[in-house]
Amino acid sequence: MSVSTRVDLTLLGIRGRPPVSRTAGAGPSADGHLMIDGRAAAIPLNPNSPFVFDGSRVLLDGEDSGLEVGVIDRPRFYDLQTAEGISYNEIARLHGRDVLATTVVQTCIRYGVDDRCRFCSIEESLRSGATTAVKRPHELAEVAEAAVRLDGVRHMVMTTGTSAGTDRGARHLARCVRAVKAAVPGLPIQVQCEPPADLAVLTELRDAGADAIGIHVESLDDDVRRRWMPGKATVPLAQYREAWREAVRVFGRNQVSTYLLVGLGEDPDELIAGAAELVEMGVYPFVVPFRPHPGTLAVDIDRVGAPPAATVEKVSREVADVLRMAGMAGADQKAGCAACGACGVLQSVGG
Repeated sequence: MSVSTRVDLTLLGIRGRPPVSRTAGAGPSADGHLMIDGRAAAIPLNPNSPFVFDGSRVLLDGEDSGLEVGVIDRPRFYDLQTAEGISYNEIARLHGRDVLATTVVQTCIRYGVDDRCRFCSIEESLRSGATTAVKRPHELAEVAEAAVRLDGVRHMVMTTGTSAGTDRGARHLARCVRAVKAAVPGLPIQVQCEPPADLAVLTELRDAGADAIGIHVESLDDDVRRRWMPGKATVPLAQYREAWREAVRVFGRNQVSTYLLVGLGEDPDELIAGAAELVEMGVYPFVVPFRPHPGTLAVDIDRVGAPPAATVEKVSREVADVLRMAGMAGADQKAGCAACGACGVLQSVGG
């Protein structure tokens, strides 16, 4: 498969719904999960795409696309419930082939219209009844044990909406990590949160058992940040850099990552330069194209579309070159989004 085809698939998406899919939530969403060319791929669900998933293949304009497609079966743990009657898939979801993902707090202090990240729909899945507002540690431990035992889950992602506390939700993450590690000691876990005001919380997360961390900035351009994520933009980039440095000290080089979204209006060369700065710090820049999906302000109000394919390929290739020269790879992360790589094409070009 050519990289350009993989990029087109990432941007144009597919018609049809694979057995593993989701419609809303934090981060990239409204996607179906497949194995493409042997790699996990989270492909946008797009009723207007020229690519069609027919249950076993991906067709392009009615013809076999030639893509090597593997279907990920609906996980068996989805059929289980807690003693309180909560479905396991309302507590955590399968992402890709072997990643268990959960948003431990499904609300965010920055979800007001004037503060909200315009690409985020974290509270929409809660409003639809697809998930619960707060995941309790013992519930996550129960679900994680079943997902590992029944479906071969190999690592876990725990993210959170931002809380009003100075820890930004990190301490609840730590409680959840500790419970899961007690139930499944060998399961690697990535946690994700905003930079906490007290950086000692990062050590608390590591001591609880977290193996990797994502501190997601999405853009290193302050004008872009103010336009796309006005609430998060009130956290200065200097505070992010301080948190990344401390996280690298605590978790180690290439066990800290951050999303960088292509297509928010940032100059591609400046984005690449910023990614190189992160790599020098030991932080993995997970380059992912902006993904428009319903329920976000970017789509429902701004009508913003996906970025140009040529830009996504250029940025991905050049950032991958920087990563290779530094000896860093997403596959070397112990857990998390960069380790999975399904939401972008960085791993497909050697990153």
